[in-house]
Amino acid sequence: MFITEKEFQTTTLESGTVRTVKGYINDMMVVELKWKKGQEGAVHTHPHRQCGYIISGTYEANVDGQKQILGPGECFYVEANVPHGLIALEDGVTLDIFTPYREDFL
Repeated sequence: MFITEKEFQTTTLESGTVRTVKGYINDMMVVELKWKKGQEGAVHTHPHRQCGYIISGTYEANVDGQKQILGPGECFYVEANVPHGLIALEDGVTLDIFTPYREDFL
């Protein structure tokens, strides 16, 4: 399956972060997020497992109360229902991979 730019689903979140669903199948979803310095993905939980990959920028990741500064090429993993969040320390882009896909993003 191929997904082209005309099929991407983009949403601007309350924080101003721009979320683009790049594609999904039943058990996986890929989502790009474009951040500006200071924007925050508030600590939250969901029943999906997640890997967050840093493409560009620097972020403070919070996974279950443990905080780590992450930069390009680094990532974080989150099990289902574990509290997590992200703060952009500079402008950048991240890629989130979810399993299963996020129905609430569609």
